[in-house]
Amino acid sequence: RITLPMSVEEYHVGQLYSVAQVSKNETGGGEGVEVVVNQPFDANTHAPNPPLTANGQTFTKGQYTHKIYYLSQKVPAFVRFLAPKGALEIHEVAWNAYPYCRTVITNPDYMKENFYVVIESFHAPDNGTTQNIHGLSGRDLSQRQVVKLDVANDKVPSKDYKPEWDPCLVGSPKAGRAPLPKDKTGEWMNKVNPVMTCYKVVKVWFKWFGLQKRMENFAVGQYNRLFLNFHRQVVCWVNDFYGLTIEDIRRIEAETKEKLDKQRKEGQIRGMVATDDDK
Repeated sequence: RITLPMSVEEYHVGQLYSVAQVSKNETGGGEGVEVVVNQPFDANTHAPNPPLTANGQTFTKGQYTHKIYYLSQKVPAFVRFLAPKGALEIHEVAWNAYPYCRTVITNPDYMKENFYVVIESFHAPDNGTTQNIHGLSGRDLSQRQVVKLDVANDKVPSKDYKPEWDPCLVGSPKAGRAPLPKDKTGEWMNKVNPVMTCYKVVKVWFKWFGLQKRMENFAVGQYNRLFLNFHRQVVCWVNDFYGLTIEDIRRIEAETKEKLDKQRKEGQIRGMVATDDDK
């Protein structure tokens, strides 16, 4: 659960804007993101299976994306040593029917059905107190571990920290919002207005003898790190996306695709890189 000092409507624009910016920051030197498809979906085109449901609602329209991530330096060395060519190209398909989104991550060229990650996200106008918003049941509910991230107070690894991505230092004059308090209590989540929470369910399946548990633990740890870093950036970029429309975002996404295709073939590796110390 990731509570943020903005409205659900603002986050819709802010998330898409920030994904475009992060993609550029993570792409270069043969690594990074390739956008294959970015189109609307409905019951006849790019239809999700199973249907998208959350919080008692069913979602039938939205935006579909297919991306390929080239990641050879973004996994630990022990994985690079074991993995053959093609194993570190990760495919991501997503159905964004905001306020709900489903993302499915696979490795069709090597791991095939032995690896997948499913991330389901629902965005609600509260401070993270809604229980089981995804309607989990049975084993999924009993094994669920609730993790609440605090974008103001949670510790960020020194290799990830930048002052310009610190919500306790960066506010938004356009939106009339001050930086968040660094009080180590998280009490700001009960006082801030506007407020919303990203409720995410992450399911990881990795079947590889001798590495299954290690890789599943690594993936969960990396997603916590990724979600914390990304949402700290979203908060710090409010001043950049405040007032933009979805039409503005689609134009930015088209421009970003062209830049990514060029960046991926040039320059140095950029962005978040995994090490063997990451858990």
